[in-house]
Formats: sequence, C-alpha cells, structure tokens
Amino acid sequence: MFGWWGRAVVRLRWAVLAAAVLLAAVGATWGAGVFGQLTGGGFDDPASESSRAYARITDELGPQGADLIVLWSSDTATADQPAFRDPVTATVSRLRERPEVTSVTTWYDSGAPALLATDRRATYALVRLRGGDEDGKTVAFRALRPVLETPGVRTQIGGNVPFLEEANTRTTEDITRAELLSMPVLLVLLVVIFGGLVAASTPLLIGGLAILGGFIAVRVVNLFTDVSIFAINVITLIGLGMAVDYALFVVSRFREELAAGRTTADAVRRTMATAGRTVLVSGLTIALAMASLLIFPQSFLRSMGFGGMAAVLVAMLAALTVLPALLAVLGPRIDAVRVPVPWRRRTAGAGPAAVPEAGAWARIARSVMRRPVPYLVGVAVVLVLLATPFLRITFGGFDERVLPSGAEPRVVSERIAAEFPGGTVAPVEVLVSGASAEEVRPFADRIAGVPGVTGVDVAASRGESTLLTVAYPGEPTGEVAQDVVRALRDLPGPDGAEVLVGGRPGADRDLLDSLGSRLPWMALLMAAATFLLLFLAFGSVVLPVKAVLMNLLSIGASFGVVVWIFQDGHLADLLGFTPTGFIEPSNPILMLAVLFGLATDYEVFLLSRVREEWDRTGDNTASVAAGLQRTGRIITAAALLLIIVVAGFASGSMAYIKLIGVGMIVAIVVDATLVRALLVPATMRLLGRWNWWAPGPLGRIYRRYGLRESDSPTVPRDSAPAAH
Repeated sequence: MFGWWGRAVVRLRWAVLAAAVLLAAVGATWGAGVFGQLTGGGFDDPASESSRAYARITDELGPQGADLIVLWSSDTATADQPAFRDPVTATVSRLRERPEVTSVTTWYDSGAPALLATDRRATYALVRLRGGDEDGKTVAFRALRPVLETPGVRTQIGGNVPFLEEANTRTTEDITRAELLSMPVLLVLLVVIFGGLVAASTPLLIGGLAILGGFIAVRVVNLFTDVSIFAINVITLIGLGMAVDYALFVVSRFREELAAGRTTADAVRRTMATAGRTVLVSGLTIALAMASLLIFPQSFLRSMGFGGMAAVLVAMLAALTVLPALLAVLGPRIDAVRVPVPWRRRTAGAGPAAVPEAGAWARIARSVMRRPVPYLVGVAVVLVLLATPFLRITFGGFDERVLPSGAEPRVVSERIAAEFPGGTVAPVEVLVSGASAEEVRPFADRIAGVPGVTGVDVAASRGESTLLTVAYPGEPTGEVAQDVVRALRDLPGPDGAEVLVGGRPGADRDLLDSLGSRLPWMALLMAAATFLLLFLAFGSVVLPVKAVLMNLLSIGASFGVVVWIFQDGHLADLLGFTPTGFIEPSNPILMLAVLFGLATDYEVFLLSRVREEWDRTGDNTASVAAGLQRTGRIITAAALLLIIVVAGFASGSMAYIKLIGVGMIVAIVVDATLVRALLVPATMRLLGRWNWWAPGPLGRIYRRYGLRESDSPTVPRDSAPAAH
C-alpha cells in the first residue's frame, strides 16, 4: 500500500504542495481566529456535587461569593481614620455605580470582623461581577481594573477572576517565550544533525503546517462543543515536537535511500514503504493516547485531548503527503546549502541516516547483545529508584501558589491568610434546601462542632433555602479543608431537607474523585490502542505487552522525579517555585497521555527497523543489533530536539508549567537513553524468537492485514518461536 502511496505522491507532488500552501493560508487566517473563540476555565465536573451546589445556590439565592477581592492597606493610617476611610469609600461608591458590578461588601457597611485586619491597617472588599461565565467576568474585571486604584492607600487585587486571568496570561506568555526561544535553537541543531540548511528546514516546515492545521481542526471542533484555550498550548507543543520527529525520520530514510544509489522517485517510494508506515503507526498511537483525555468530564482536559489529536494527526498527514512531495521535487538537492561541521564524521549519506559499522551505536549494540542480563538488571534498578518517590505522591487542587511569589492575586491571598481573622477567602459553602431558618440553626451548630471548623455564618437565606459558609484554618487546597468537606458531606442534615456541599474546597475534592474514577479507563484505553497498533505493525503479541511495560517504567521514573522536586520541594530555589506539598492531579494525567504516546513513538522507531531486518534475515540477535545501530542516532536526535521544544516550559514562571516541562524532559531523556537504547534491546536479546510470537489465528491476521515495515517481496517469517 505505502509503496503505491509513494508513487502517487511523486506523480501529484505539485498538487500536494499547492494544497499545503492553501492549508497554511487558511490556518494563518481563519484558523488563527480560534484564539478569539476559545473559552477559559473548564476545571469542574458538571455532574459533581460542588457544581450542582453552585447552580442551585445561583437559582435559589442569586449569585453568591466574591469574584474580586480588593485589598487596601496603609503603613501609617488605620481603616477608620479619614486618610484611609475617605478614599476607600469613594472608590466603593464608584464601583457600585458601574454596570459590571452587582454588589460590593465592605467592613464600612457590614461591620464584619473578617474584613478588617488584626492591626486595623488593612481592609478588603468583596466584589461580585455581572457575567454568566468566567469569560464574561474576566471582561468585566478588565474594564474595572483602572477604577479600583485608590489614591493615598496601597491597592492590591485578588480573588478567583484575577487569579485565573493572571494564570492564563502568564501561561500564554511562558509558552510563547518558549516557542520563540526554541525555534532558532531547533534550526541550529537541525543544521548540525543534517549538515545542510535545506534538509534542516524541512522539520520546521512540517511543524508549522502541523500547528496551523491544528488551529483549523480545533476551530471546527469549537463549532460543535466548547473548547478551552488550553488546547492551543498542546497544539504548539505536540504539533511541533511530532512534526520534527516525523520529518527527521522520513528525511533520514530518504537520504539513506539516495545514498544507496536509488533514483529520487524510487527513494520516495521506498521511504514511504518503510518510514511512512512507521510514521502512520506512531501517529495513530499518539492520537489514541491523546484521545484518552476525552473520557474526562472536565472541558480543559477534553480540550487538550482535542488539541493533541489535531496536532499529531496533521503532523502525521503532512509527513506522509507534503514532505514526500517536497522530497520528490528536491531530490538530491535535499543536501544543498551544506554547512561544514568540524567534528562531523564524513560518511556516505551524512546525517542521522549514516550508519558507520564501527560507530558508537554499533559498539553499544554489540555490548548489549553480549551482556543483556547486566544491562537489564542495571537499568531496571535505576528506573525503580527514580520511580520510588512516586509511591508517596499526594494530590491536591491548585491555588495561588502556582503563581510567582510577587504576583498580586497570590500576595492578596497570603496577606488575608496571615493578617485577617478567619484567614480564608474560600469558605466551604453548604446549601440547605427545604428547611426553614429555625430548622437550619441546630444543623449549623452541629457543623460548628466538626473538627477543623473555625466558624459558621449564614451568608444568604430566602424562603426554605439557606446558604452557610464554613471557615477552616489553612489553604483551600489543604488537608484540613478536604477533611472538613468530607465530614460535612457525611453529616446528616435537617429532616426532609437536601444538603449540598460546595465552594472551592468542595470543587477540589470533586475534581480528585472525578479524575481518580476515570483514570483506570484512560490507562486501559491507551494500553489497548497500543497493543492493537503494535500488533498490526509487528505481528507479535509479546512486543506490545513489553512496550506498555517499558512505557510505564520510563513514565514512572519521570513521575518519581516530579514528586521529589515539586512535592518535596527539592531544587525549588533553583527552579523558582513554591512547593505546596502536593501535586495537582490533572498535570500527571496530561503528562501520562503525552509521555505514553512519545514513548511508544520511540519504540516504533526502533522496532520498525528491527522488524525490517528480521523479515530479511530471520536472525533475532543481528536484527536487534542492526535496528539499534541504525535508529540510535535518529532517536537520540529526535529526543534532543523535543527536549529543546519542551525546555522553555521548565523556565516559565508558572509552577505547573515548570512541572510539565521538567517531567517531560526527564521522561524523554530516560526513554531515549536507558529504555530504548539499553533496556529494550536487552529484553529482545533475551526473548529471542519469542519476540515475534503470536497465536496461530492472530499470526494469520497479521500476514493478511498487518502493516509490515518492509515492502520487499520477502515473505514474513513464521512468527512461532523455534529453538536457536
């Protein structure tokens, strides 16, 4: 099939390139308009108790809670002195006249002790905004921001809306900076790897098409369902990373075929029949890994699933269409504009495709083949040690501490916790429906007796609906807050009444429960997809099982390092973040989907060449050695380039962006070196012909429908194991 596809692309090369130009134009215009269409937020499960509590509170009592917290403070005056009071009350009066504001609560009109600092030199207002969703409230906040500045006192803005606005803005800035820094570094490294400017530019070209095509795909999806802005982040990361991987693999194989004396047309056909099939299997595997995010109800995770699928599928299609068409036009000119590298070994077919018989990868291959057991044991011990911290992982919701220490929403949260009585701006909210105010009072008294509760107040009451706010010590994401939520949900309510527990601590508890209940299904989907595609690619039931286990080892090592750094706080000063003592659970879930796909990507690169040699020789040991020898440089180069793409994340200002960046770098390094270069070849050497075993019926399915790597007329060898 792919030999035919290669010939077809050669014939239609100009039409394919014209379609690519059209795609780029549409992506840069209509597709780029997706930035104004996507939503923010999307962290809640619509079916959770906290989400139902929020909807019922709004329906029965009207909007509650504060969207903004305006903190005023002075070093010289107290809140009741005219120098402090007069400018603050003037600002409050202006706020109440604004159409974006529905209510403002201050110490001056309510007398609430929680709104006045213990030293009386600071006070804050709770501002509720008009707007049906987070996006509408963000727009309202931006319009109000100049009005909030108060002369004569220090003004600081916090609360949920400014926090999300700051987090989204800084995340976008971090990713944009990472992309701007990575592109020139990528180009330099590609020139070093390929030795020529023309060949080095092809991965970046495919990367650009993948990103622009991803924008188009996500905008189309957004016509039918809400998509979060987080989809863009995944498109740029996965699109560029996978495009570079696929282009590197395809161009390397094309140059190898040219070096073997084939014509341009024949080299393209052979490249598609071999590397093209590898790219197809890899792309489908990663797309299905990203599709596993669609089982979660949180829209931000589903959006990243949509973005990842769009990016990798467009990168795959571009590598199978646009890139071979471009190679058919360029031919030997793919090596044009040579850039001499002094330390470069001059070999035929220079670049990652060059395979010197006495090179470093040849020596590694021979060493692993001679001593597989020591390599297997040694690498396994290292990976287990790296993964050990993961056993003590603790999950919790994210809070203002993910922002840099000087960010205003974080400063407001920390000051209120330290300087004000009560110390929390995110109480647990308890809605009691179907009971009178008199019937609610005994229930409120029982709540006050729950361990960890420091106060209970009636926030609103209408008819038979009452909203209680429950205070607690510590952070909203802390263990005490979570214990209070669990205890309140177990506490019997008034007879005949319905009780819903929500608020920010309740939403965090529901997020943990929702993600945990669907995580096994996500893992099952990824494992099943990997097993099916690798079986169709390599005709074995052993290799897919081994691939899943190898993936888990490398990902486990990455998660262990993430826990050691971000939960335990090691290297916090060096990396510039504040350890919280827990990990926000959506980050490991996103990393699991991305890293599982990437690990399978490298596995496919290696096994594809091993299978090709096995079909040709039937010698397992020689096939494994040759596969490692021929793909080692490509996998290492692909890993290095992907690390450059990801490295900007680790240097960002947001803690969770740093976590993803560091975790991915560790996983890529471990996977491309210890796992693919040492552990996988060692296990394949020990398994021998069992590597290629499949039960009779499955063997017949593979021989009829399998996606074999080589298009040579050699009949695939019997997959049943035999004695050496």
